[in-house]
Amino acid sequence: MLSVIVPAYNEEKCIKRAYSAIHSVLTENNIDSEFIFVDDGSSDHTYEEICELSSKEENISGIRFSRNFGKESAISAGLAAVSGSCAVVIDCDLQHPPEKIVEMYRLWEKGYEIVEGIKRERGQEKKTYRVGAKIFYYVISRMAGFDMANSSDFKLLDRKVVDVLNRMPEKGFFRAISYWVGYNKTTVEYDVAERVDGQSKWTSRGLIKYALSNISSYSTAPMQTVTVLGFVMLIISVIFGIWALIDKIIGRALEGMTTVIIITIFIGSIIMISLGIIGYYIARIYEEIKGRPKYIISSSVKSVREK
Repeated sequence: MLSVIVPAYNEEKCIKRAYSAIHSVLTENNIDSEFIFVDDGSSDHTYEEICELSSKEENISGIRFSRNFGKESAISAGLAAVSGSCAVVIDCDLQHPPEKIVEMYRLWEKGYEIVEGIKRERGQEKKTYRVGAKIFYYVISRMAGFDMANSSDFKLLDRKVVDVLNRMPEKGFFRAISYWVGYNKTTVEYDVAERVDGQSKWTSRGLIKYALSNISSYSTAPMQTVTVLGFVMLIISVIFGIWALIDKIIGRALEGMTTVIIITIFIGSIIMISLGIIGYYIARIYEEIKGRPKYIISSSVKSVREK
């Protein structure tokens, strides 16, 4: 059986449409399935729509968070509830084409344990978002050591992969952590479709915070940058030290205060940036050692599967 995980945040208009589109595709291709809708603390009637759908259709589970914990937590909750032999994560807004699930499932039947959805065309995105995404994936790919260009949350995982991810206590970046675990992988290309309803819930501030959090989770490169900056400052200090010593020997004082002020400001900036980077990593450590759960479930619902 295939478990379909559908994270949702303020998607009341998309719930039934998403279920209908995905279920019809799977039914046409004789793929037995269950649906796990995860309401990430929505402020609209998303959970009510899930409950109504659960009362009318078979084998639908609904999970509601006590507040908004983020998409990563929603995916984690969905993976924890999986009972199928494999699971696929797909967006509720249908920007991930449901028909590609069939292609992923057939590849899984051939022995692939992770089938990754790769964006061929990013759809109607803003230029700033497109450029920002390209920069983010370039940076995290270089730092983490594996290529994540055009990757997405749209992927199918074998049961053994799901079990491994469920045992990992860290609050990880799903796209990166599914690369990190290894296993036999393959990819499926898809074009991002237009949203069936509503607007993206991501803000520029949220995306920047998301990027910084995930880069720090999978790479210590920013910390190593602090060391590089320290060596750069050492070289600059040595050069100016030799310059000042020569001026002293030949009896010529170092001219003006401008150079001193510029060097002082430069050194101060480097120190503050370095402290900021170190502080960010300490904050990440602090968040992990507190051991708080990734999410809190306030309620859940499950329809009865007909025999």
